[in-house]
Amino acid sequence: MSDSGGEPIVADPVDKDSEPAGSEAACLSIVVLGASGDLAKKKTFPALFKLYRQGFLQSHEVYIFGYARTKISDDDLRDRIRGYLTPNKNAAEGHTEDATKFLQLIKYVCGAYDTEEGFQCLDKEISEYEISKKSIEGSSRRLFYLALPPSVYPPVCKMIRTCCMNKSDLGGWTRIVVEKPFGKDLESAERLSNQIGELFEEPQIYRIDHYLGKELVQNLLVLRFANRFFLPSWNHDNISSVQIVFREDIGTEGRGGYFDEYGIIRDIIQNHLLQVLCLVAMEKPVSLKPEHIRDEKVKVLQSVAPIKDEEVVLGQYDGYLDDPTVPDGSNTPTFATIVLRIHNERWEGVPFVLKAGKALASRKAEIRIQFKEVPGDIFKSQKQGRNELVIRLQPSEAMYMKLTVKQPGLKMATIQSELDLSYGQRYQDVTIPEAYERLILDTIRGDQQHFVRRDELKVAWEIFTPLLHRIDKGEFKSVPYKPGSRGPDKADELLKEVGYVPTQGYIWIPPTL
Repeated sequence: MSDSGGEPIVADPVDKDSEPAGSEAACLSIVVLGASGDLAKKKTFPALFKLYRQGFLQSHEVYIFGYARTKISDDDLRDRIRGYLTPNKNAAEGHTEDATKFLQLIKYVCGAYDTEEGFQCLDKEISEYEISKKSIEGSSRRLFYLALPPSVYPPVCKMIRTCCMNKSDLGGWTRIVVEKPFGKDLESAERLSNQIGELFEEPQIYRIDHYLGKELVQNLLVLRFANRFFLPSWNHDNISSVQIVFREDIGTEGRGGYFDEYGIIRDIIQNHLLQVLCLVAMEKPVSLKPEHIRDEKVKVLQSVAPIKDEEVVLGQYDGYLDDPTVPDGSNTPTFATIVLRIHNERWEGVPFVLKAGKALASRKAEIRIQFKEVPGDIFKSQKQGRNELVIRLQPSEAMYMKLTVKQPGLKMATIQSELDLSYGQRYQDVTIPEAYERLILDTIRGDQQHFVRRDELKVAWEIFTPLLHRIDKGEFKSVPYKPGSRGPDKADELLKEVGYVPTQGYIWIPPTL
């Protein structure tokens, strides 16, 4: 591969501080638990395949094991996965050939999640592979990806600890990757953390939040701390409000029963959007070492004040209760707008608005940073809106600055325009990595920068648990809204109350290629 300038794209170097010496040559076993489930088929295996195609998973040093309760053969699992690796029927021949080679690296083991028999069989298969590669016992690497419901994390982790660990420490490692949701409230999250923490040390645990793997989210640190003109303006003196928004144009559609257990706050806001808030609001870390970055994220969360009732709007779209898997009379919100206040020197007085919803008018995720009015603005009567920095996370990744300029022509009139960095146009020859692809590679490298630390998880739940308990008890009601709308009208009213000024007559149009 090469970039648009013709220079070869070099793989990121392995972090020598996190990867044991000599481990580069050791064989790697990747175990996908829950291998027959949707998450594994749609996300985990396709991400591994993309890493394989780019040369990050060499066939001579990696083998992939699928583990689940379903009684199927190796070929059955490969057949289930194949269509997700090459979803396009017109895929290039080389792509199809690579998929066939990749699938041959996968072996399936059937077993229960809470008994030793299946995991002993799994360990036997891993050990035989390591022996075939003439690997010194204890020097190999074992990565366990739990594509499973959180309810089975404790027994699975116990079985891994009992049956499948590296036998000694000769530069190898054992790591586990766990998916969200990490509990349903503070108590359940702490209980889960204690159960896993009794079996594995924190450096072995990778709590994955795929939003931290998105290209534009990863760009936030560079944007903020590598550009001089942002440093003096990134504070309450200049910024009026920050919105972090997630919109879906579809409803729960087949997942109503699952979704109703959690709701939009647990599903999106408490994890994905809160992680983005941390990167927008944190102070500059001492260095780019994972622990220095995660230390600053924790400090931000510790500065968040209790949520006020008057700064919360909950909604539920009309038709949600028609889903037969949703309990009658459910109060579970499918939409929420929540204002968080960060009480520190940088952000005092700036509302951070976290907004997420299903069955809305559009599909997008973005960060919208609105700046204050220009003091003594002589063009105020002509202006259509304030300056805004918008970071579009998905779809059509982009960063653009909304600003006021002179409208071309003979008269002195203003118009709203933008300075635009649209990735699809600027980086036409570069493939943007998928979030799971990037994060799985980080786990192999031992880089925990983009994963959630235990104390960070605890503080995040402390922020939202009181509100969630009131919703669960029916003390805080969801208001109805029409599918295909912007959500409840009260949400827009709340935005105005906290000082957000909408732009008049301006729509950002992604540039055509």
